[in-house]
Amino acid sequence: MSKKKADLSQFEQTLSELEQIVQQLEQGELSLDQSLQQFERGITLARHSQQLLQSAEQKVQLLMQQQQQESLLPFAPEQED
Repeated sequence: MSKKKADLSQFEQTLSELEQIVQQLEQGELSLDQSLQQFERGITLARHSQQLLQSAEQKVQLLMQQQQQESLLPFAPEQED
């Protein structure tokens, strides 16, 4: 599996687990201790997701910068001797 697919898969799994935690907390059926544990896990997952998104954003910015540099290079026609 390529790194891009692994990152996407990891992000999707993290997001899915975070959604499940939110649903559990919203139902209000967990004990206080369980709620605190799930909340802590949710914070960890949210931070990890944010890091994955920031990494993807940086990659996009680098690609955009490279494309701008390529398109902004001055045209230098070949000189004939």
